[in-house]
Amino acid sequence: MRLSVLARVFAVACLASVVSAQAPKTKAPEGTTVYFISPKNGDTVGAKFTVQFGLKGMGVAPATVQFDKTGHHHLLVDLAQLPDLNVPLPVTDNIRHFGGGQTEAEITLTPGPHTLQLVFADFMHIAHEKPVISEKITITVK
Repeated sequence: MRLSVLARVFAVACLASVVSAQAPKTKAPEGTTVYFISPKNGDTVGAKFTVQFGLKGMGVAPATVQFDKTGHHHLLVDLAQLPDLNVPLPVTDNIRHFGGGQTEAEITLTPGPHTLQLVFADFMHIAHEKPVISEKITITVK
């Protein structure tokens, strides 16, 4: 019997909860920050634009690669509130993963106002013990 998409998503979410409950969270060094190099808060951009991620206090490594004081970027697009940071961040249109260790990405958004925020997470896509989160910025896509 084939499971529906919803059932598979539920099963993955349950497994992620069990895994994260068993594994201690990775600690971020004091003073670590993540921020946008570009665009800046209030910028107007074209439908396709480059987002550059900034990081201070840690290094970038691909997902599944476990090195001390490293992680990778996740871009939150138009989220009213943060997702649960105690479980692996899901992959959605609003939570974009850069598990290849990317420090910038070209993205496309529809015209109008949008919010962007960064979450830096460990090799398992789980936010660090002290979450490393950027300020939320607002941009306008023309």
